[in-house]
Amino acid sequence: MKQLPSLRQAACAALLALAPAAQAQTAGLIENRPLSETWLNAGFYSYHFQRDKNLNDSNPGLGAEYRFSTVASATAGRFYNSDRAYSNYLGVYYQPLHVGPLRVGAVIGGFNGYPKMRDGGWFPALIPTVSYEYQRVGINLAIVPSYKDRLYGALSFQLKLKVFE
Repeated sequence: MKQLPSLRQAACAALLALAPAAQAQTAGLIENRPLSETWLNAGFYSYHFQRDKNLNDSNPGLGAEYRFSTVASATAGRFYNSDRAYSNYLGVYYQPLHVGPLRVGAVIGGFNGYPKMRDGGWFPALIPTVSYEYQRVGINLAIVPSYKDRLYGALSFQLKLKVFE
């Protein structure tokens, strides 16, 4: 029986597929210009690094991202997290770098709802991110770090749709 590729292999293949476009354009800083775009998402899919912890990879929810410049956007939402509890988030993406069509940076903000982290209360987070947007569709890829035995690291994928320009 043929084995399907792992999510990690699929993510690497997706990034490699974008490589020709990235090579055609130079890498560097993005010019900071005003924008006004609203994106909606239906949560996340997380591929956890610690596969033996029985974590929830499917994290449905509802979120929004308001891109107010070419390098920054505000985000907020609610989702069913990896510990099978509801979480809220609020943050700001800052992505001043580009590699071809990919925006590179981090999101800084706060989360709640993780039972082992501050008893489910709010906590700050800084998460490296890469984003790709094409016309009305996009994806945010976050590299979520592990934190002791309270939060478990993952590659987190968030599909998004542009609803207002």
